[in-house]
Amino acid sequence: MASATHFEIPASGENHFAWLRTRMAAERTFMAWLRTAASMIGFGFSIVQFFAKFTEIEDVGAPIQPHAPRMLGLMLIAAGVIGLALALHQFLIVTRHLDSTEFSAIRGQPRRSPTVLVAVALLVIGVFAFASILLRVH
Repeated sequence: MASATHFEIPASGENHFAWLRTRMAAERTFMAWLRTAASMIGFGFSIVQFFAKFTEIEDVGAPIQPHAPRMLGLMLIAAGVIGLALALHQFLIVTRHLDSTEFSAIRGQPRRSPTVLVAVALLVIGVFAFASILLRVH
């Protein structure tokens, strides 16, 4: 009998494939967040580096707001890191729910996604990029 929070799921091929589709959709969504975060972190770091080198060119005048590219770069890196951290948290919640005993009749073997390792590595890289730009003395 189903309760208010739990329900019985009959074991069938249709339900198993529905579970797989849901699991793969969560994985694709997480990978989209990962790509977006990587782009934001990379673009933020590139903006800082580009404008730092650009100001070293002799024929280029002094910028009106010399710290604006640095601030923009830091904001993009921070947005990428925060977005990825939130996406990782959400992905872990969803996969923990899908791997719970509630779906044991229809789910496959619980497994960890290698995408989680990539996300953690990118988080470390993003934090390092943020810190290196923030702590850099001009």
